[in-house]
Amino acid sequence: MDASTSGTSSVQYHNIAEQPIAATIVNSTFQRQVRHCFGNATPGEFPLSANPSIVLHVLTGCNLDPQDLATLEASATCSFFRQPANFAPDNELSLAELAALDMCRKRAIFKPMTQEQCHDLKLKCGGSWKLVLRFLLAGEACSRREKSHAVAGPGHSIAVSSKGVAYSFGSNSSGQLGNGTTEEEWRPHPIRSLQGIRVIQAAVGAGRTMLISDTGKVYAFGKESFGEAEYGIQGSKVVTTPQLVESLKDIFVVQAAIGNFFTAVLSREGRVYTFSWGNETKLGHQTEQADLEPRPLLGALENIPVVQIAAGYCYLLALACQPSGMSVYSVSCGLGGKLGHGTRTDEKVPRLIEQFQTLNIQPAVVAAGAWHAAVVGKDGRVCTWGWGRYGCLGHGNEDCESAPKVVEALSNVKAVYVATGDYTTFVVSDDGNVYSFGCGESSSLGHNTAAAEAQGNRHSNVLFPEVVTSLKQLNERVVQISLTNSIYWNAHTFALTESGKLYAFGAGDKGQLGVELSANQTERAIPEQIDIDLS
Repeated sequence: MDASTSGTSSVQYHNIAEQPIAATIVNSTFQRQVRHCFGNATPGEFPLSANPSIVLHVLTGCNLDPQDLATLEASATCSFFRQPANFAPDNELSLAELAALDMCRKRAIFKPMTQEQCHDLKLKCGGSWKLVLRFLLAGEACSRREKSHAVAGPGHSIAVSSKGVAYSFGSNSSGQLGNGTTEEEWRPHPIRSLQGIRVIQAAVGAGRTMLISDTGKVYAFGKESFGEAEYGIQGSKVVTTPQLVESLKDIFVVQAAIGNFFTAVLSREGRVYTFSWGNETKLGHQTEQADLEPRPLLGALENIPVVQIAAGYCYLLALACQPSGMSVYSVSCGLGGKLGHGTRTDEKVPRLIEQFQTLNIQPAVVAAGAWHAAVVGKDGRVCTWGWGRYGCLGHGNEDCESAPKVVEALSNVKAVYVATGDYTTFVVSDDGNVYSFGCGESSSLGHNTAAAEAQGNRHSNVLFPEVVTSLKQLNERVVQISLTNSIYWNAHTFALTESGKLYAFGAGDKGQLGVELSANQTERAIPEQIDIDLS
């Protein structure tokens, strides 16, 4: 495995053995002694202020949220947590800051960072390890980084296990399966040339695939182009096995997003780079369309760390992490109002979508469909905007919305995840239920029951969010949805469960479902489990 070694020292715990939190502090006893646990102890009571190592061990073991650490540090009765802890690597750090730093060091992308890189990231995030931890956790949550996930691409698919094994199946005319051939394959197979390399994130476009390793390396295969992959002469050369992207070798990449005319990557430090479509009116830098060099996205995001990127047909969204909270920026083509600024004009540099402040929503997850977009807020509300064709915005009509609008039909649902495709939208709730709406072609919405088929409306459009009953009947908690995000391919959908089972439905004419179809069958209306275990 290509691995990097850390250049930083670890927090010292004075050889305290790992043990359950309950064994360290019994909750009922802690509540009774709270007046004395930081000093002025009475006989028989345990003064935690004399044992900061144990306190640090408990704080780290609890995996507290950065906001909890900040609240603890700011509490008038907990000044102990604000005082310098006199621990390496920085004797001036408080216990809350040290706990945040140690939890940062548990993240795979943070471990290989040098002290200088860590310091720079801390400054960029706002000068606090708690803010760095929030930045890292937000990136993991919204893109399932380092967790199992699946990507339903245009005609082919990629699935990544929790151990970092990448499987490919479906169309392979450009070598996009990475198996050394150009033959279609409906059976999922691991990409053998990547054996020993742990994949943490996958991105799929028409005829091309990009995989990212836990050491920030990017491997690409399929059409040798970072833009205009769906038509034209670009990308005529094909690559049938994963090749290291040399132009990114000096950038530690954690995510990639493939649009129709461009590709974007996100660095470990939260910097966005783009390839191709470099016209100054599109992405703010003037380069040739076939340019293979990454160009930093200029403008407002130059000094604001980004935790997630999402690419639509001809535009890019970025979820940014600032000390004041999370925000969304958009750039490029504004047709249909999909940039979310209340207009339909283009933006050549990233611009803040201000509507979320008006709605009092803290964005947590962002999704970019071909012509519409969606966000899940920290409070579970869902917003959609852009072209509303086929009801893909979930507002009960096919109107366009040029600014984010709350989906009122989901007002009683606390959403945790959203996915968008070509005029289709899926929402996952905190209880594992899945809702879908929009274009019903290719059976990709999952609402095609026997009754619907008998009535002849198996491909009907859905204007309001509806529970996907075919997934609910599986009695499995769904944690991720992926659907085809291309206007040129019939759509298919993946549903990944908490137990690591992957279900597929929709178009399968190229083998992209990962299940065998009968003669003359081109799609599946009911979810079917794929024979791979991603847990």
